[in-house]
Amino acid sequence: MALIFATSNRHKFEEVKAIAAKYGAKLEMRNVPCDEIQADDLKDIAGFSAKEACRILGKPCFVEDAGLFVRALHGFPGPYSNYVFRTIGNEGLLKLMVGVKDRDAEFRSAVGYCEPKVKPIIFSGRSSGSITAKAKGQRGFGFDPVFVPKRGDGRTFAEMPTEEKNAYSHRAKAVKNFVGWYSKNRM
Repeated sequence: MALIFATSNRHKFEEVKAIAAKYGAKLEMRNVPCDEIQADDLKDIAGFSAKEACRILGKPCFVEDAGLFVRALHGFPGPYSNYVFRTIGNEGLLKLMVGVKDRDAEFRSAVGYCEPKVKPIIFSGRSSGSITAKAKGQRGFGFDPVFVPKRGDGRTFAEMPTEEKNAYSHRAKAVKNFVGWYSKNRM
């Protein structure tokens, strides 16, 4: 039986599918049109979205929400990263960083899993790094071209193949936590 990943993002699905496969879990992508709350905490957003998707589907499922938290910008764009990316994109973020010496940033991810009539469970992951001076790379999505993970070799997420990005990414860490738990408790 496939585990349902409620997302409309094909790139995100492919990343998560590669991680889940290592645990023997098969995923099914479902685009579930549900409301997403605006909140300052990714865990609140993921929990709400998981509960909503589960209610709509009537089946267990999980969601993932992520954000880029830039220290010099006091955590902006944070949980509003999707909106910020759609409105100002990588170029807009880089304009906000012109002349800023502290380029430390962190990607955070929250995976919410929910079963009918059960409170959602949240799993999280983080990836520390920095913001580049210019966008680099053609892979990935969102802010990947402007984020260099600390433990990497100086390339952005957008310069790495999915398998390599998954070795460092916030999303991979959260999904590994979830799928590890799921394989022990639900498979």
